[in-house]
Amino acid sequence: MGRIDDLANRYVAEWAPLSPTGATYVGIAGYDDTIDDLSPEGYEAQAGLVRRTLTELEAVTPESEDERVAQEAMTERLGLELARHEAGMTASDVNVISSALHSVRMVFDLMPTDGEEAVANIAARLGQVPRALDQYRRTLVEYADRGHVSARAQLAAVAEQCDAWTDPARDDFFHALTGRLTAQGALAADLRRSAAAATAATAAFGQFLRDELAPRGREKQAAGRERYELASRYFLGATVDLDETYAWGFDELARLEAQMRAVAADIVGPGASIDDAVAALDADPARQIQGKEAFRDWMQQLAENAVSELNGTHFDIPEQVRRIECCLAPTSDGGIYYTGPSEDFSRPGRMWWAVPEGITEFSTWREVTTVYHEGVPGHHLQVGQTQVRAESLNRWQRLLAWCSGHGEGWALYAERLMDDLGYLTDPGNRLGMLDGQSMRAARVIVDIGMHLELEIPRDNPFGFRPGERWTPELGWEFLRAHCRMPDEFLRFELNRYLGWPGQAPSYKVGERIWLQARDDAKARKGADFDLKAFHRQALDLGSLGLDPLRRALARL
Repeated sequence: MGRIDDLANRYVAEWAPLSPTGATYVGIAGYDDTIDDLSPEGYEAQAGLVRRTLTELEAVTPESEDERVAQEAMTERLGLELARHEAGMTASDVNVISSALHSVRMVFDLMPTDGEEAVANIAARLGQVPRALDQYRRTLVEYADRGHVSARAQLAAVAEQCDAWTDPARDDFFHALTGRLTAQGALAADLRRSAAAATAATAAFGQFLRDELAPRGREKQAAGRERYELASRYFLGATVDLDETYAWGFDELARLEAQMRAVAADIVGPGASIDDAVAALDADPARQIQGKEAFRDWMQQLAENAVSELNGTHFDIPEQVRRIECCLAPTSDGGIYYTGPSEDFSRPGRMWWAVPEGITEFSTWREVTTVYHEGVPGHHLQVGQTQVRAESLNRWQRLLAWCSGHGEGWALYAERLMDDLGYLTDPGNRLGMLDGQSMRAARVIVDIGMHLELEIPRDNPFGFRPGERWTPELGWEFLRAHCRMPDEFLRFELNRYLGWPGQAPSYKVGERIWLQARDDAKARKGADFDLKAFHRQALDLGSLGLDPLRRALARL
């Protein structure tokens, strides 16, 4: 093991005590009974570790190609992490999907629940919630005093999430969690007290957001070009021309919708519109599942089938990665997401669905591609394969390295790959894949357009509001015209884009860069190009920014 790997492994060892919730997320044992220091001093301690590590990295010469990849990946990721901290973004950003508050709530989903020690850890961590949220409140006020504060609308929306999480008639998250646990005597009493304290603290934090911070929040949700450029680089791990990417989004959406119209004709008949096909599919009882538990079971079976059929043919899936769990999240926020396995694989990779309130019927034709995105060959294969490769990837690469453009771009690429491999020959399932792709293209347009407040092209292929400037209201109108999702899901999506600038385009732009990387490899290899080998070599590099990925692939 060389000096860079030593440095990377030491970073993980020093990071875990600073971020015990993060340690639980990535499956490092020994930190399940506490929560991060969310005070300004706590954030600065984490930034200090990043600064020291970057200084040491710069002074080391890699001893192998593996170490060169690791050094480039770590320098790029930590460098942008530090830039975001110094811009005031890391500690001050509050939005409907990503904040310290959400990390505190969601970490309980991943904690072991069997046995007295596991239950005691949950009780101890629940008891830490009031302290952590008091610290986070102080951080948000201090950063607001420095001029760093989220948009008023986002703060109000997160306050509403706090209401849902703590309402006995809604999610009632903390009490519901402890109600599922087995404990007796003093431990049972401790659980009840801690759940009540966490519930009260979360409700009070929602009131703080609504009454104290929201009035100080930005009136405009648009990030502006300077802040957006940094966010885009962070989420992509690459620098792209935002204006060119915005224009490409229109072309890509038009291309996808032309394909959807052709598939619609196969489903309904010549001259049928996309909406006609959607209506026919939604009316087909064979494509409907009643009840979220039955839908979860359907996803589980499809995910397991994909693992079985792809292993040994198009991919060589490590044994540890052949297990995946599909889960219903204990909240109703509306998100779909993947969490990786623990370091020792005792906790498997999981696909989660936070079903919005009121949704009880599910259309399978829309979600076949979602299972491939979150499972195999998407996130589950990508993350799991990285975690298995201890012989060539250091601990930072296996556990902490993550770039949305790389990860989400791969998962979207995986959806298209499954079509290429013949897994979406059913016209309904193929329309579902194209619909998901078109939604990701639409949000390239909407996300960049709204945050940069760009003019809508006068010659745009949809004749949509030519010459006007993007606003959240126009974003909603455009999404409803081009995304065939229930309003409950779509409203969450729009709020997510507005509060998390640069993240939503990382899927489609990331896929674009993955496709370019594959084309580059084909050009370099010529007749020797092998698709299975390309996938293996690319995934074996671990997660890294997309610019470092392209450089590493060019050296293979």
